[in-house]
Amino acid sequence: MAIKREYGHEQPYIPLGIFKVRLPFVHYKWEWSEAMQAILMCATCLGAIPILTENLGISFELAWSMVIINGILYNLHALLGDPVVPGWITPSIPLTIVYLSRFTIGVDRIHALIALQILVACIFIIMGITGLAGKLMGIIPVSIKSGILLGAGFAAVVGEFSTKGRFNLYPISIAFGGLFSFYLLFSVKFRELRKRNKIADVFGKYGMLPAIFLSIIISPLVKELPFPKLEIGSVIKIPEIGNILKEVSIFGVGIPNAAFFISAVPMAVMVYIIAFGDFVTSSALINEADEVRQDEKIDFNSNRSNLISGLRNIVQAVLIPYVPMCGPLWVAVTASVSQRYKEGREAMDSIYGGVGTFRIMTCVSVALIPVVSLVQPILPVALSLTMLVQGYICTRLAMSMCESELDMGIAGVMAAVLATKGAAWGMGIGIILHLLLANVKNKQAKAAEVQE
Repeated sequence: MAIKREYGHEQPYIPLGIFKVRLPFVHYKWEWSEAMQAILMCATCLGAIPILTENLGISFELAWSMVIINGILYNLHALLGDPVVPGWITPSIPLTIVYLSRFTIGVDRIHALIALQILVACIFIIMGITGLAGKLMGIIPVSIKSGILLGAGFAAVVGEFSTKGRFNLYPISIAFGGLFSFYLLFSVKFRELRKRNKIADVFGKYGMLPAIFLSIIISPLVKELPFPKLEIGSVIKIPEIGNILKEVSIFGVGIPNAAFFISAVPMAVMVYIIAFGDFVTSSALINEADEVRQDEKIDFNSNRSNLISGLRNIVQAVLIPYVPMCGPLWVAVTASVSQRYKEGREAMDSIYGGVGTFRIMTCVSVALIPVVSLVQPILPVALSLTMLVQGYICTRLAMSMCESELDMGIAGVMAAVLATKGAAWGMGIGIILHLLLANVKNKQAKAAEVQE
């Protein structure tokens, strides 16, 4: 039985420095809606398998083993007090793939990825230890925060509809699944329908799960993807630790030389700039939920989130270098959990119950052979639906953050550059426009007045 929280207080925890340790069933309740949603949403986590096999030249079985270990590490966030569902640094994946293509597939490419991920981990950890992450959240102007979010939203949607995007391969599956996801998560009409109709209310409790299930049915019917072949004989996939240590870990391929680290510096900075947008999004989503739910005080600390993300990246760089990297937020699912959380304590007792349950269940699901065999054919479509929902959330939050027409203009231009030319260009243009157009001194004076 979970410890009961007093009204208006934080969910109970065990203090551990900056971390707040919460154990499932002890410090938060199990949430069945998130558990059920996680069983099929693990399809997105498994979407890393084709990325790893294509870019590292490894087998499906080895890539699957890496995904399972990645799933275990996801649980560090809810365990150590981060109230979000963590994920990849998704918008950086295309940039990382282009960067890795400069190196010969095999040991050289794995060395390049190890060096890059270690540098990214170091930036996360430095930001968390020094407290710079928290200060950056307060220092960065609204126009630039909004531009980061808007750019991430543009990049997510444009990537799906571009010439090489997944929409051109699976148009009907993605169209139906995407529209159904939007309807379930964001429709005002559906929200009203849930109050009157019990069946609609049941659908609403499971976030994107019905949309994933719809894609499993539609994709084979329209012959965009094959029918799933459910495997029942075996139950659990045991990670191939021996092959991991031999083929991809530092213990097998060795430590990259200095040249790999030097060449990875600009890319590592770009990856962190993109990941920084997730901290902005996390803060916005959690603050929005915190305002609605007065019964629970939610503590989102960007320094803590940086440290946990850095820890995940350093462990994976050493053991299972991961092309998608380890990001602090899975936007689509955090939004889904947050949406249900805002319905009240009867719907979800604590935000930690939602995020913790979801990540525990995805960790289990990616290792269950029957589940993986069921969702394997629709892995690309599930990944696409996640990207589209991420795009919607990012653009909505970006627009709501803007305080003036000037903020909107700067954010829009910055976002367009970020989505088309990359993170470094986008940040550079945003900073220049802010310094050129905004009355910085006036804003600083207003901030000082508010603080006083």
